[in-house]
Amino acid sequence: QVQLVESGGGLVQAGGSLRLSCVGSRIIFSPYPMGWYRQAPGNQRELVARITSGGSTNYVDSVKDRFTISRDDARMTMYLQMNGLKPEDTAVYYCNHAPSAGAPVFSWGQGTQVTVSS
Repeated sequence: QVQLVESGGGLVQAGGSLRLSCVGSRIIFSPYPMGWYRQAPGNQRELVARITSGGSTNYVDSVKDRFTISRDDARMTMYLQMNGLKPEDTAVYYCNHAPSAGAPVFSWGQGTQVTVSS
């Protein structure tokens, strides 16, 4: 069974930093565009950062210039470096396949909670 496990969340003050990690088991990342999603209470899950198999990245405007996505396919690991955190970044963060169209092909993990205090 494919499994994605996110970690690295926590409570941080506004302006602080966190680094999230995503490790895949029974999965090969390399062919897939991957992404970090987040879901705040009462909101839909949104894709905030995406990285292709070739390493091209794009970000939702609200996190551009603050978040950096990276991947290490040999270790089946993906990262999200988050700097300059804001209270509105508070959410549960998930990693998954990030196709250009359609739904992710992998099951969702449990996510990791990020809470930013003002």
